[in-house]
Amino acid sequence: MESLATMIFSNAFQGKTVWLSGHTGFKGAWLAQWLIQLGARVNGFAQPPATSPSVFEQLGLATKLEHEIGDVRDADMVKRSILRAQPDFVFHLAAQALVRYSYEHPLETYATNVMGTAHVLEALRSLNKSCAAVIVTTDKCYENRELDYAYVEEDHLGGHDPYSSSKGAAEIVISAYRRSFFGKSPVHIASARAGNVIGGGDWALDRIVPDCIRSLQRDEAISVRNPAATRPWQHVLEPLSGYLWLAARLSQSSTSRPQLASAFNFGPEKEANRKVGDLVTEVLKSWPGRWDDHSDPNAVHEAKLLMLSTVKAKQLLHWRPAWSFETAIARTVAWYRGVNENAAAAEKLTLQQIAEYEAAARAANSAWATK
Repeated sequence: MESLATMIFSNAFQGKTVWLSGHTGFKGAWLAQWLIQLGARVNGFAQPPATSPSVFEQLGLATKLEHEIGDVRDADMVKRSILRAQPDFVFHLAAQALVRYSYEHPLETYATNVMGTAHVLEALRSLNKSCAAVIVTTDKCYENRELDYAYVEEDHLGGHDPYSSSKGAAEIVISAYRRSFFGKSPVHIASARAGNVIGGGDWALDRIVPDCIRSLQRDEAISVRNPAATRPWQHVLEPLSGYLWLAARLSQSSTSRPQLASAFNFGPEKEANRKVGDLVTEVLKSWPGRWDDHSDPNAVHEAKLLMLSTVKAKQLLHWRPAWSFETAIARTVAWYRGVNENAAAAEKLTLQQIAEYEAAARAANSAWATK
């Protein structure tokens, strides 16, 4: 009888080489840890952790993978790294990921998110072996008209701010490279769009959950600048399961590959589209405290409403979210509280939550978690 481990993602990553950019970031570190658990050899390429603490350091990942410090804005460095690794899979997550920062540093944002993506794609043109690549952008790549509407993959790309528009531009670059250079290549390219990801170990500035945790640790009121803004909140493991399953299917399915080599949304069910104020209230159920409304009418523009349709992922990948809004927040706060009480508990809590999530996905009959 096959072990449970071999069922996860059809055992696609066991013994395989993965090139992962952005492995020192929040999502990248969780993905690196999960890939290691799945038996992959991970080659990480990223700048040093941007925060202190960082989940990359809390998980001790530098000793578990090939850890390379590099910048996706350096085309030659990216190419050397990918060709040296000769990967079976590529996950490109490295990015400038903060909206408010993009207003202050627009050129850095475009250089990293647009040209960085082009550099990865250009390097993959020289890879003469089978490889499935998932290039990660964001739910904010759409021309968001802030309507009660869930965006589908064919909707117009755009963005009001430098960050959002840089990700829309990255999607256009991905599509152009795929059609221009990868039609008959052994390298297969897909893009993945997700956002408003929460989970233990995010320590970035100007993100609501880390802001909550820092205030709670100091026993201060949480300052909330956009309490009425609605977002599709999801635990970090939700989109990561989508990225992994998309890559696995790209590598294994020749008949449906033309459909899979495309863009995919990975978001929560509609009930998880909640206001920021609702999220903070839910956080306080697991870590009691208080919050204040610090709305600023003169603040830079940030979208008030954004939703994604995941019909395509459900139909083609048989992927679906496994954790509810409440569960995602409870697991997130449990991670932070556990590490707050015992700094050495980060790895144990992360592995425990990965196992819990796999079990929840199996119970929800997600294709990647079952035979």
